[in-house]
Parts: sequence; C-alpha cells; structure tokens
Amino acid sequence: MREQRPYRKFQTLVRFFFNHQLFNNMKSTLFTALFTLAGLALQAQSDSEHASEIFAWRKTHLGDLLNNPRTPITPDDISNLRFYDPDAHYRLACKFERTPDEKPFDVPTSSGITKSFVKYGVLTFEWEGKKHKLAVYQNLTSRNVPGYANHLFLPFRDLTSGEETYGGGRYIDLEVADVEKESPILDFNKCYNPWCSYSEGYSCPIPPQENTLEIAIEAGEKMYAGEKKHK
Repeated sequence: MREQRPYRKFQTLVRFFFNHQLFNNMKSTLFTALFTLAGLALQAQSDSEHASEIFAWRKTHLGDLLNNPRTPITPDDISNLRFYDPDAHYRLACKFERTPDEKPFDVPTSSGITKSFVKYGVLTFEWEGKKHKLAVYQNLTSRNVPGYANHLFLPFRDLTSGEETYGGGRYIDLEVADVEKESPILDFNKCYNPWCSYSEGYSCPIPPQENTLEIAIEAGEKMYAGEKKHK
C-alpha cells in the first residue's frame, strides 16, 4: 500500500491541475459570453430608442402634412403612405465642409419652373467602407421667411428611386446647427417624399445630379401606394 501512495499523489495532482485548467477555461468562456450578451443588450436598447425616435418623427411629420392648408393628402390617404422599418444602420456619422464661395443657381422643379438655391456645404459619410457625399442647399427665398433662416434642404436620389421609392427623389430637412456641430448625424430614416409624389400641381425641386447616390437607401418613406391625384 505504501508503494502506491506516490502514484496516488501524482493522480491527485493531475486531477487538480486538470480541474483547475478546466475551471479557468469555463470562467473565460463565461465572461466572454456575458460581455457578448451585454453588448447585444445595449445594441438592442439603442436600436429600440432609435426606433421610438423615428416613430415619433413620423407622427409629427404626418401631422404637419395633414395640417398644412396646401396639403396634397387627406386623412383617408394616410394608409397609402408607406415606410421602411426604422433601421439604425442608416443613421450615419458625417463630416461637414462649408462651401461659402458657392454662387446661387436655379434648380428645375417638377412643374417646369425653377427655384433659386445656393449650396451651403457638403456632408461626407461612409457606407460599407466607401465614402459618399451629399450637398446641402439653402433656398434663397425661404431663408428670408421668419423661422426658415437656418433651414437647409437635402434632396437626393439613390438606387431605390423609381423602384421601391419615388422616382423624383426624396428629401431630408436639416438646420444649420445640425451640420455645423462637432459630430453631424445624417439619418436617412427621416427622409420623405415630395408632395409631387402624391399629386400633380406642385413645384418640387428635382435633386441635382451631384446628389445621386450609387447605393440603395432602404430607409425612410417608400413609394406612395395610392393613385396620384390630378389638379
């Protein structure tokens, strides 16, 4: 019996070492899983907060649309307005470059008349590893209207235009403070259709060629599902 004790001690040491290593491995795996779950929970919370923000924005947008005395839609048309599900991936950090030396120019509209704008600056963002640029403009007429002095206009087309979204492009409203802050955000979930997508009889600016994106922006308002009205 005494001769077997060293061997038993060796077995005991091996078991201890094995169990100790196994415990460390399990502990490491457990911590990794917990950190991963925590990250997913934070991301889910962030996405949920963003979705709530977008739904609130849409409610305000539709309310303003219906309450405008020149509105092209009625409450019965609301069911024909369609939107992509909120997607935080289309909420993008940007860099803004002011273009103070730009000269005013005329932008053609859907009715054939033109409207005067000036390029205020350029927003640059990344999508799937590639940089893209969109110009933001200021309407020379509306900037003299009280409450619109700091309003900026971002019209654009993308690969969904004429397919899933209105062929004449979509719009995003911004303020000077939105683009000139330290970390500008461009949220395509807040893009909307021009009134011309619902009805004839309006003069909607056509996005300049420089604001044509070679990517699909599957966010914001989709193509109107109702019949286009005639005035």
